[in-house]
Amino acid sequence: MSGYYSVDEASLDKNYFFWFFESRSKPSTDPLVIWLTGGPGCSSQLALLTENGPCKVSEDGLSTYNNPYSWNSNSNIMWIDQPAGVGYSYGTKNDKDEAAVGEDMYQFLQEFFTAHPEYVSNHFFVFGESYGGHYAPAIASRIFQGNNNKEGIHINLSGVGVGNGLTDPVIQYQYYPEMAMNNSYNIKTVSEEAYAKMVSHVPSCVKMAEACQQNTDACVPADDYCNLMETTPYYNTGLNPYDIRVPCGDSALCYDFTNIETFLNLNSTRQALHVSDKVKTWETCNTAVDIMFASDWMRNYQQVLEPMLEGGVRVLIYAGDVDFICNWIGNKAWTKALPWSGHKEFSSATDENWVYTDAQNPSTPAKVGGLARSAKAASGEGSLTFLQVYEAGHMVPMDQPAAALALLNGFLTNKPFY
Repeated sequence: MSGYYSVDEASLDKNYFFWFFESRSKPSTDPLVIWLTGGPGCSSQLALLTENGPCKVSEDGLSTYNNPYSWNSNSNIMWIDQPAGVGYSYGTKNDKDEAAVGEDMYQFLQEFFTAHPEYVSNHFFVFGESYGGHYAPAIASRIFQGNNNKEGIHINLSGVGVGNGLTDPVIQYQYYPEMAMNNSYNIKTVSEEAYAKMVSHVPSCVKMAEACQQNTDACVPADDYCNLMETTPYYNTGLNPYDIRVPCGDSALCYDFTNIETFLNLNSTRQALHVSDKVKTWETCNTAVDIMFASDWMRNYQQVLEPMLEGGVRVLIYAGDVDFICNWIGNKAWTKALPWSGHKEFSSATDENWVYTDAQNPSTPAKVGGLARSAKAASGEGSLTFLQVYEAGHMVPMDQPAAALALLNGFLTNKPFY
């Protein structure tokens, strides 16, 4: 199922595209997951076809083949292009912060559940990747508020998942030097001199990022300074920011997605997916949308998770450990710093081996896929888990598909990670 729902505020023409797949298991009772790719400005359909969707695209871009590790194995899931102007979505491009993102997605979901009441009672999960570390908490928070205020249709919000996300820039930017020089693979990505400079600029970066939390006028200068001092030295090496083990190469995003672009721009694909004629071309990412979020980039969004954790919502933060740009070290640091009723238990917990079974080869021995720590809220069902995923980059489902499906299914069923 695919198409559009309008998220109009008054007379604004904003139409979000979605591609929905029902569960391969028990669609009537399995959870409903929404997936949000980051950027900002990048299409979720890219993730569907390269990471965790039911099909992958052939090299020539003219056909598809089955993905045995699709995330709809045990869940109903839809990949949504948002905000307007991203992927197949179209209309007024005026979203520039998470308040707008949350509001528009809340309206989209109200439209979806109005049209499909059969999914209203299913457990509902919001997943985001990369800049989805901003999107997913903000959207889940808007749903949580809507439920508490008894607005519209009650959405059965059960969990929030973020993969290699940017959620707490104030803390995460402090860990770029460590990931560049002292990562768990002993890959020295920058020179000692460059590393020392990165370290020396951290205090100023933190001060500017903290100022951004108080005044949005301070956000673009913080973004400019922190990226120049903390990420540019890495980019200058020519290594892939999404995988420290390999060079970036010649492609704009360090990966060649021309087959995806070919497939999603075929007339036959557009017709089958009911794509609007107002969308001239599908692009992986929209730079104009990206620029709109310049004052949002350095803003923190981890704080909105605290009321949800106390209100019975489960949170999973996972990170492939060869990603530089939204690295596991920084993500782990902010989860340990998060103030909530489970903070003491979580921050003092020991990391335990996360062992998973390959869903497609259940007879093969279980494998250690990473390290996990979890804690529960003082009351209710809320819990926080951080999971470091071994040998995966920025896009965990692409690099470790069996592990990614296992972490999803474990989280959806509330199975302990150790």
